[in-house]
Amino acid sequence: MDTTLILLIVAIAILLVISGFFSGSETALTAVSRARMHHLEREGNKAAALVNALTSDRERMIGALLLGNTFVNILASSLATDVLAARYGTQAIAIATFAMTAVVLVFAEVLPKTLAIARTDRFALNVVGLARLFVALLAPIVAAVQWLVWRLLALFGVREEESGELVEPHEEIRGAVALHHKEGSVEREHRDMIGGVLDLSELTVADAMVHRKNMITVEATLSPQELFDAVLAANHTRVPIWKDSPENIVGVLNVREVVREYAERRGVMTGFDIRALASEPWFVPDTTMLEDQIRAFRKRRARFALVVDEYGALQGLITLDDILDEILGDFPEEHDAVNRGSIRRQPDGSYIVDGATPVRELNRELDWNLPDEEATTIAGLVIHEAATIPEARQRFAFYGYKFEILRRQRNQITALRITPPREAPTAPVQTAAPPA
Repeated sequence: MDTTLILLIVAIAILLVISGFFSGSETALTAVSRARMHHLEREGNKAAALVNALTSDRERMIGALLLGNTFVNILASSLATDVLAARYGTQAIAIATFAMTAVVLVFAEVLPKTLAIARTDRFALNVVGLARLFVALLAPIVAAVQWLVWRLLALFGVREEESGELVEPHEEIRGAVALHHKEGSVEREHRDMIGGVLDLSELTVADAMVHRKNMITVEATLSPQELFDAVLAANHTRVPIWKDSPENIVGVLNVREVVREYAERRGVMTGFDIRALASEPWFVPDTTMLEDQIRAFRKRRARFALVVDEYGALQGLITLDDILDEILGDFPEEHDAVNRGSIRRQPDGSYIVDGATPVRELNRELDWNLPDEEATTIAGLVIHEAATIPEARQRFAFYGYKFEILRRQRNQITALRITPPREAPTAPVQTAAPPA
């Protein structure tokens, strides 16, 4: 074997190593975790900073790596053909084609890409320096190729300015969390909390407020003793007081301040003007986003607001705790009875649900996927889908779930039975007998 042949074989081997470098680098730098690299950069990792800088222009990076990979693969195949031509003559082309296809596939494509997938972050950090050098050297050629590609795509109506991300960052995070939950690496509670934070920019105050029919308010014109007793019986930190009409809220009493004043007076009610302790009510529109309401609470150093519609009519109240419940899930009050659940599982696998139960709470507690865009409560969802106010004992089927109306008061559905599809997940919710 002469020296020239040995040099050609060595050159082919080197080109295959370079090809493997390009293939693995492309896979690793494309699939690398941007969040992980950002975190490492903040901790002072210089290689992570290079990865972030290189992947900021993925089109140029991929173009340079593909260009280098294509060039060395073609060059290696040409050299292999030249090596085999002296020995096999006209059959060298066919032999070189099959042989180089197998070698390139295994050693320059599958092997390095498999390694890059198995050790993505580590691979990217190790090759980024050399990859950055190749990208810089090939930048002029890649720029020319990109210009030509976009001109050709423009002939088919594809514009460069339309090449942005199809998925918003919030939805990308939500999808990643859902995927990790499906794979078992993220607990359902953690998934729900992260989803609750992301939902703050999509939900309005109306989605989380306490409706006016569930509000506890006190008439301002009661005697001091009656007013004091009613405020304590409310079992809430803040209690709205009204005058002339329950919707005419004239102030909000802080129960702690009332009790403190009562203690300082040593229980003497004579001359005790409780109404003077009430603060000015703060009204917010029901269309306010929860994210904006949190900022407003922080700015005003407040935790309580009354909700009105576009006509100024009282709709309910919103507290900071209500917003936190949207993130962390519903926390029962200390004075709630143990069996006061709004979702009660039955032995047959169905659930007895209060009509006022929010759809989001059902989805969170039972890991269901009922739509919550058209209605806030489960009763509202049934009415929306049925396009009527159902009578007791009527049955419906929506989204694979079966709904039976158990109880109705006037125009309000107060209790219903929901039977999920067999493939739907179940949760260990409290078991109780159906209402009479």
